[in-house]
Amino acid sequence: MSSNGAASNGFAIEANHLDIYYGDFRAIHDVNLKIEPNKITAIIGPSGCGKSTMLRSFNRMNELVPSARTEGEILFRGMDIYAPDVDAVEVRRRIGMVFQKPNPFPKSIYENVAWGARINGFRGNMDDLVEESLRGAALWDEVKDKLEQSGLSLSGGQQQRLCIARTIAVKPDIILMDEPASALDPIATLKIEELMRELAEDYTIIVVTHNMQQAGRVSDFTAFFSLDKDGSRAGVLVEYGITQNMFTKPKNKLTEDYITGRFG
Repeated sequence: MSSNGAASNGFAIEANHLDIYYGDFRAIHDVNLKIEPNKITAIIGPSGCGKSTMLRSFNRMNELVPSARTEGEILFRGMDIYAPDVDAVEVRRRIGMVFQKPNPFPKSIYENVAWGARINGFRGNMDDLVEESLRGAALWDEVKDKLEQSGLSLSGGQQQRLCIARTIAVKPDIILMDEPASALDPIATLKIEELMRELAEDYTIIVVTHNMQQAGRVSDFTAFFSLDKDGSRAGVLVEYGITQNMFTKPKNKLTEDYITGRFG
C-alpha cells in the first residue's frame, strides 16, 4: 500500500456498489459512500440497519465472521482492499478500530500501547512512542506515573482512551469507532468527543453512533442508513452530506423523521 495522505481521488476511502451478506441474508445493499479525509463522518440510523456492518467493512473486520461475504469494492489509496492480493492485516494497521466496550489487553498501560507497534516492527524509541500516543489520546497526564499498572485498573473512560492510544501508536490513516462512548458516563463521553475533534486534525474518523446529539456535536459529515423498503431488511444509505445541513435541512423525509425522533 502506498504512503500517507488522501487517496489520489481526494477521498480517504470510498465504497462502490457495496453489498454485504451473512450467509443468505443481505445486511448492506448497494451502498456508495465517499469519506472525506481528516474529517469526522458519523454513521447514524435505527437499530439493525447495518451501521456496524458498514463500519467493519472499511477494514475487513467482517471477514472474521465465517458466513460473511462482500460484493462491490472499497477503495483505499486507489486499491480495492478486498482484492485477493491485499493483506487484511496491513489493511487493519492502516485503518484502526476502537470498539464500543473498552477492551484493553490484560497487560500494563505501557505494554497496551507498545504491543501493536512492536508486532508491526517498530524500531524507534518505544518510550517516546508510548508517551506520544498517550498524549495523543489525552491520557498521559493521568497515567504517566503508573505506566506499569494494569490497563484494566483504569476507569472506563480512561480504558477507552487507552484503546485509542493503542490504535494511534501504529500510525493508522483512518480510525473507525463503533459507538465509542455508549458504555461511558456523560463526563467521560465529553472527553472522548473532545478527543475525537483533536484527532481529526491528523486522522480521518468514521464513527457509528446512536446518539443524535453526539453526531450533531462531533461530526463534519453524516451518513444516514435505514432499512430497505423492499421488505428485505437490508441496510441502505438514505442520505449523506454535511452534518449541519442534514440536521437542519435534510433532503429526505426519512432522514427528517429519524433526526427529529419520529421513528427509530
